[in-house]
Amino acid sequence: MKNNFHPLLEGAYEFHVHSYPSIFSRKQRDWELLEDAKKAKMGGFVLKSHESSTVERAYLLREKEPSVNVFGGIVLNQHVGGLNPYVVEASLIMGGKVVWFPTISARQHQDYFKNKATQLFNGSPLLSQSVVSIEKEGRLLPEVEEILRLIKEYDAVLATGHLSLKEQHAVVEAAKKAGVEKIVIQHADMGISKIPLSDQQFFASQGCMIEKCLLACSNDFQDLTIEDMKRTIDTIGFESCILVTDFGQPHNEAPVYGLNTFVEKLLLEGMKENQVTRMLQVNPKSLLGLRSSRWLLNPSHLSLLKKESPSIVSRRVK
Repeated sequence: MKNNFHPLLEGAYEFHVHSYPSIFSRKQRDWELLEDAKKAKMGGFVLKSHESSTVERAYLLREKEPSVNVFGGIVLNQHVGGLNPYVVEASLIMGGKVVWFPTISARQHQDYFKNKATQLFNGSPLLSQSVVSIEKEGRLLPEVEEILRLIKEYDAVLATGHLSLKEQHAVVEAAKKAGVEKIVIQHADMGISKIPLSDQQFFASQGCMIEKCLLACSNDFQDLTIEDMKRTIDTIGFESCILVTDFGQPHNEAPVYGLNTFVEKLLLEGMKENQVTRMLQVNPKSLLGLRSSRWLLNPSHLSLLKKESPSIVSRRVK
């Protein structure tokens, strides 16, 4: 594989990437992904796992290579107890930056993949054994409201996961009411939960960032072409978009190389370099709050976790 990465990757942030360890097969181990990011002189990346916290892994990677800012978070699937405020608060106290709503435990995800012949989410383990619902009888669960309050308190990022369009509207509306400032609409063009362009524009008007995801253009999904994606960015406005790969699957390019391909193809379609820089550097850094040191592991937060967190959360969730 080439070592000559596009100059626009220097300082870039990949906000949605998968690596090993995982219960799913992955292209690279954490260390290999880190080395590629270092070679490309990237600013950093956000590790995502459908089944476990990535906060601890991100911390160790930062210790190993301080020149690359690695971040983690938690996905609210069955594997971590679903809508579990305890695990959310622990993740955020330890430096987590993103809380993803259900992905493989979402009804939308399970319905989509139920009868699909695909290289993704096949084999053992397959899917969550149950659905993690965010509402009951049309109302958001109290746990959702508590999780939103925690996201606001820690200035973290809410990512919509694989929720249905209706659920995403409900969560975004509640998050805005709760004062959450950083919201990412995940892989908005991907078939798992494809968001109509008019809804993408609406979410952008509410201050949300829209993920433009290379995996949606891959052979796995083929939901649109790079040319189509460029048109959606033009319609929404690059100021409200971030570029991600969602790569890490064994049959796809290694994530950093995939990001390089994504950049090159968008430029060939007429995207301007300053627009790519905004979507790869400025917007992700704003989401991650890199001007603040709050994302670093905070000893006082650890003290709070040991002494008070369970009782704090148990008092809040009725």
